[in-house]
Amino acid sequence: MIKKIEKLSKVLSESYSEKSLYSSLRTFFIDDFGIKDFQILTNENEDSLHLEYRYPIYKHKKCIGHLEFDKDNKKLKDFLNACMPFISLKIQNILLNERMQRDIDFHDTMRNIAKIIESQYELNYIIPIIGEMLDKFFPDYLIYIFLKDENLQVNALAWPSACNDKNILEMVKDNKIKESERIYTVPLISESKNVGVLAAKSTEDKISEKDKEYLTQISGQIAITIQRANVYAEILKHATLDALTGFYNRHQLEERIKQEVANAKRQHAPLCGIMTDIDYFKNVNDTYGHAVGDLVLKTIAKIIRGQLREYDIAGRYGGEEFSILLPFTKINEAKMVAERLRKTIEEKTIDISKVNSEAGVKNLSITISLGIYEIKESDKDEDLMKKADKALYQAKNTGRNKVVVNED
Repeated sequence: MIKKIEKLSKVLSESYSEKSLYSSLRTFFIDDFGIKDFQILTNENEDSLHLEYRYPIYKHKKCIGHLEFDKDNKKLKDFLNACMPFISLKIQNILLNERMQRDIDFHDTMRNIAKIIESQYELNYIIPIIGEMLDKFFPDYLIYIFLKDENLQVNALAWPSACNDKNILEMVKDNKIKESERIYTVPLISESKNVGVLAAKSTEDKISEKDKEYLTQISGQIAITIQRANVYAEILKHATLDALTGFYNRHQLEERIKQEVANAKRQHAPLCGIMTDIDYFKNVNDTYGHAVGDLVLKTIAKIIRGQLREYDIAGRYGGEEFSILLPFTKINEAKMVAERLRKTIEEKTIDISKVNSEAGVKNLSITISLGIYEIKESDKDEDLMKKADKALYQAKNTGRNKVVVNED
């Protein structure tokens, strides 16, 4: 008995989590008492399958769960009569610590989701950031975010890139809280508007009641963030600058293109457009996180601004694409500007350690691809960037980190 107690003491002292405690105790009881099956049941998982023999776990005379065995014997009974207080205390401490830490992580996640809207307003950026947060908080779940289309009719998958589970796709159609043993869906509702659905699928056990509570609360915060982003996006349609880079936004850029094309044709002056795209930008976001992605965008924007003349025009066309208008500039001069810009960015190293200290690397090197076009008298306003974009497409498909001129 003494040797077994000493061995148990070592097992308890070396266990640091619920999973490690369960694994160590299971091995201990199998090796020392001939048990074939064992499990720990707490009040949170009492509806699990029961084994035949149960020993209560007490906390201040209140039963908070059981140790369960597939068979029983006198040695095991005598041993547990002596040692259950120590086992109960260890289980209490581990459960308490894990719950406290999980609650802390939960409130951090809620706070971080709420803070997103302070620096981002585009759903294309907001949703992946939220998705990454949820994946980190729910490591044993597959998380899916569905958003309503513009008419608030259909739920379309926004995170991650694919969902092949027919059960989930069916459950999110009704915009209601639904659940099966391993799937839980909850609508995203803000100001009485349903903006989408959050779905979770457990990769291991059934979804616990506590996690359902977490998912429900998080869904409310996500819905508020999405609704605010939609409102901000509507407001920013009438603004002029992109919040992240300080360049013209897409709407204002299109207005400036119309103005500059009209001026060029009226004055019979040359006008070139450059479309740029950051190479493998999605890999940057996926590997290092969206905070690093934002830093890259800001750095590229700063370099572009430093390479342009006072009357040149730069805008954020969308995502990682930038557009540049070069008034009074012929195609050969525009190509020189583009090459200088490409080379400057290629030689630049970006220190990402301040925004992601866990990235594993300190400096990041980035390249861009560029397409150029010079407007012709017969072209329409939209042809300038459309044909520059065609050249950009060619640059990206023939090796990237290069400048291609559209001679159309």
